[in-house]
Amino acid sequence: MLVRDAMSTMVLTIGPAHTLRQAARLMSARRVGAAVVLDPDTCGIGILTERDILNSLGLGQNPDHETAGTHTTTDVVFAAPAWTLEEAADAMTHGGFRHLIVQDHQGPVGIVSVRDIIRCWAPARHPAPTLAGG
Repeated sequence: MLVRDAMSTMVLTIGPAHTLRQAARLMSARRVGAAVVLDPDTCGIGILTERDILNSLGLGQNPDHETAGTHTTTDVVFAAPAWTLEEAADAMTHGGFRHLIVQDHQGPVGIVSVRDIIRCWAPARHPAPTLAGG
């Protein structure tokens, strides 16, 4: 199975000036654990994850003053849509992260997470049998 088969194509994109509270609200509303941060001044692509927000809060920082740009990971490992899920899992394991931005020649096209990979690798769940009679 390939990354393109597992990735989420609904990519939340924010700017570096978004506050962590704004980013958290958007991530929560979209039910995603990461946002792609596009910096128009540097043409750079980074990623802000729920863990980045949690680490900031754990340090006692104010989510209304801290910006996404300050907490964005910019040394991003990108996955290609044609990577196998094994390649993506290896990159995540080696890098110690849980999300990969999936990029083709035109830019970001998705995000694949550990959860996406597990969902594809886990056997389909069957409903529990019901008891007849009663």
